[in-house]
Amino acid sequence: MTAPIITIFGGSGFVGRYIARRMAKRGWRVRVAVRRPSEAHFVRPYGDVGQVEPIQANIRDEASTRAAIMGADVVVNCVGLLYEDSRQKFDGVQAEGAARIARLATECGASKLIHLSAIGADADSDSNYGRTKAEGEAAVLEAFPNAVILRPSIIFGQEDQFFNRFASMAKMSPIIPMVGADTKFQPVYVDDVAEAACIAATTNASGLYELGGPRTYTFRELMELMLTEIRRRRLLASLPFGLAGIMAWGLSLVEVISLGLIKNRQITADQIAMLRHDNVVADNAQTLAELGVSATAAEGVIGEYLYAYRPYGQYDAITESAANLKA
Repeated sequence: MTAPIITIFGGSGFVGRYIARRMAKRGWRVRVAVRRPSEAHFVRPYGDVGQVEPIQANIRDEASTRAAIMGADVVVNCVGLLYEDSRQKFDGVQAEGAARIARLATECGASKLIHLSAIGADADSDSNYGRTKAEGEAAVLEAFPNAVILRPSIIFGQEDQFFNRFASMAKMSPIIPMVGADTKFQPVYVDDVAEAACIAATTNASGLYELGGPRTYTFRELMELMLTEIRRRRLLASLPFGLAGIMAWGLSLVEVISLGLIKNRQITADQIAMLRHDNVVADNAQTLAELGVSATAAEGVIGEYLYAYRPYGQYDAITESAANLKA
């Protein structure tokens, strides 16, 4: 009961669960603040009995956010959106929600605040995603000047929505459409991001850090890497931005006409705006290295979970070996 307390907003999400696990191993009591605690019980085994607890909090709500922060030594905000819908908007979550967490962290006396943002955060961005990420950063620093801001490039790992999404597409379709085939990315491993957050939470680290892996790839190169891992040949079709914009408009129109029953999770105008710009670590930025984290290459990790998309799944290696013996 004397162990320090950390509250992780979005602690059951893709990045948050890795932070929760690592902080529990460090001996901290972990509050996993989520909208639906009943769906986050899987985090409990990350620590001893009672060490990791899901609690109810909605960052759009003042009272539940304050209750989740009260008594915490460190607060981490991992909440973000990839898509907007009728209830969750970029402004409400990534700007206003981030501001609320920072203000209440100050009022409740938290000693540290770690805010997960993204490379591409820019107040002048054509993308609402990038603009609201920048607004959230500014609000966080205004309310909590010593906050640590982490800006990762695209994050990969077992539960990612990047490699898994395109591998699933490749399993069903002979063509993989790409918007911004030459746009550059610097994918970073989710556990490296989590370790960076934990180090920021437990040391005197301060300021803004841009987190990327050891290699930079074009979008096309990432798709080629994915196809190699899943042992499939597919046509990589580069779509012009103009054509992609028309497709995004049409898909979003279908979502509106269907009153949200058919959701556009393929491509949005906002994503197209982001894909026009490289998503890599700036030359003068503080990085994983300054936090003492050695970046993990995608090649060494993605095969551990993308094997499920191979023609024979987990038995693919056995099948290949048998084919070689037969030959």
